[in-house]
Amino acid sequence: MSGTGGFRHLGDDEVAQLDRLRVVRGQFAAPDGSTFARDVIRNLAVVAVVPVLDDGRSVLLVRQYRGPIHQLLLEIPAGLCDVEGEPLLATAARELVEEVGRTADHYQQIASFYPGAGFSDQHVTMFLATGLTEVPHDRQGPEEEHMTIETVALDDVPALIASGELTDGKTIIGLLLARELLDG
Repeated sequence: MSGTGGFRHLGDDEVAQLDRLRVVRGQFAAPDGSTFARDVIRNLAVVAVVPVLDDGRSVLLVRQYRGPIHQLLLEIPAGLCDVEGEPLLATAARELVEEVGRTADHYQQIASFYPGAGFSDQHVTMFLATGLTEVPHDRQGPEEEHMTIETVALDDVPALIASGELTDGKTIIGLLLARELLDG
């Protein structure tokens, strides 16, 4: 079931405007007319890319530092939609070059989801990229400058999830979908 179920968004009161996001107190009305407030993070959309190597059984991942959890994470390439008016596919292509130094002949959208709908409006659009060609990467920012690129076999994904080596939600979704699509 989609839609709002009779709920209405009445407006937002800004709590903080930060560099990459806004924190607001959203005001809402329930179907019975009662009102309530929820703290919400308003954030930019994200694109994520599963870059599949020519063997069709392995992918390129990046290992990069994530400050909010103070850890290195193994992830699919991804980035914010922070260029105004840039189409999602162009953002995906830009991120693929920036992070793993590849272009792709083919992109297929494989998912569209909200990773934290209980507190954020951030939306992720995910693509499978095939027909990769190596090009110079264009790393942006300190995390990307220090990231490493790793090749991972899709057959190893379940064990990597079970062991805790893969813990990033978008990466788990993307790799499991890629396994399913490429096996089909």
